[in-house]
Amino acid sequence: MYKAKKLCAPLSTIFRGILPTTRRLSPYFSNSQIPSLSSHLQSSSRVPPRYALHFLPNSNFSFQNLCSQSAAKLDSSTKRCWNCVADKTGTTPFLYCDSCRSIQPVDLSIDYFQIFGLEKKYEIKVDGLEGKYKDWQKKLHPDLVHSKSEKERGYAAEQSARLIDAYRTLSKPLSRAIYILRLEGVDVDEEQTVSDPELLTEIMEIREAVEEAPDSQALNQIQSKMEKKLEESSNSFMNAYQSRNFDEAVACIQRMTYYQRASEEILKKL
Repeated sequence: MYKAKKLCAPLSTIFRGILPTTRRLSPYFSNSQIPSLSSHLQSSSRVPPRYALHFLPNSNFSFQNLCSQSAAKLDSSTKRCWNCVADKTGTTPFLYCDSCRSIQPVDLSIDYFQIFGLEKKYEIKVDGLEGKYKDWQKKLHPDLVHSKSEKERGYAAEQSARLIDAYRTLSKPLSRAIYILRLEGVDVDEEQTVSDPELLTEIMEIREAVEEAPDSQALNQIQSKMEKKLEESSNSFMNAYQSRNFDEAVACIQRMTYYQRASEEILKKL
């Protein structure tokens, strides 16, 4: 009976003794937490921390709640500036008005891929994200509208926060996988229990190996294995997603979640 129960233990329980507890995505930044524009432009090689997991003390906060008031008033078919009433031109997402340089309210119908001008697919060129991210921040960052109306300052805070979360989400394979499935209407339960005996056995073996590692060399070897397994699971997810096998895609995300957490914990010990 004991062994049977153990096979259904959630990942969070299994790793409580060795891996850090993660929190659900909370993409919102308060104004005081949005990094300054100068810090964005000076840190060209620095990628923001993954997933924006610790921005709020309330881990149940939803970015949609943040933008609900302004987005509720925004008809997705509306393509005119709220300030100068100029029509939207071109194919670039309408986050900013080129005519009067006013920041627009958040439009939740614009997904993260569209913000960066990308096709909605899992395999993307991550190297190109940073340049587009900085280009948007030069237009949307709250520092640029500190002397403008309260309404536009609010729009800037919302747009900048969403842009940061979009960048962080698409930059990492795991968060990108979770997000692209959600766009397909598949909500991934990150606390789903481990029911695969093979994966559960592997989890326990890696946990023991990390705890018993005698030195940094041994930890580096385990770390290399985790990176390889993460890459393999990422490729498996891509194939499952492309074939619309969402059950297998979710299973791949579960494995990626474990390997990512294990890798991060090993790095802390090095």
